[in-house]
Amino acid sequence: TVMLKVYDILGNEVATIVNEYRNAGAYEVEFDLSNFNHHPSSGVYFYQLRTTNYIETKKMILIK
Repeated sequence: TVMLKVYDILGNEVATIVNEYRNAGAYEVEFDLSNFNHHPSSGVYFYQLRTTNYIETKKMILIK
């Protein structure tokens, strides 16, 4: 299972972008704000990619 989540600067979960099984490979996903009930404001966010054996967290900047 692959899970990709976005968190705000306080660590609150903003969105779950991916939460499903995927075969090994390269993928692209789009953080589409129109799919969410609330629209995150511009600022610093963190995204976390989790698989069974791997976790990586990176910083991103959202500019509207």
